[in-house]
Amino acid sequence: MVKKKLKKEKSVKIDLKKNMNDERTLFAWIATFLSIIGFVIALIVKRDDKYVMYYAKHSLIIFVIIFVLGGISGLLFFLPIIGEIINAAVVIISVILWVISWIFALSGEEKIIPIITDLTKKFEL
Repeated sequence: MVKKKLKKEKSVKIDLKKNMNDERTLFAWIATFLSIIGFVIALIVKRDDKYVMYYAKHSLIIFVIIFVLGGISGLLFFLPIIGEIINAAVVIISVILWVISWIFALSGEEKIIPIITDLTKKFEL
């Protein structure tokens, strides 16, 4: 009888830990998927969760990079051929960075995205 009770308590602890990790992973993914809106959501709801904020910062940096590069490529779009190539490259790079951030957020580990992670370490919230 005692062994059954201990086994049940142990499984409950494991389930709670798993649920907490699932929630962290979900909020990290939401932060990356919704970009700037996801960053704000994470900042309001999960500000004390290091894992969620790690990916929320990544989301903010990726948003800023996409915004700046999009503006530059928009100005260069009027150049024949070169502008179109630059614009296409910016779109492809933006989508790749965005999808990589989703995958890494769902991994459950704090993975490094080159350049982006270095930029996120430069500011604290």
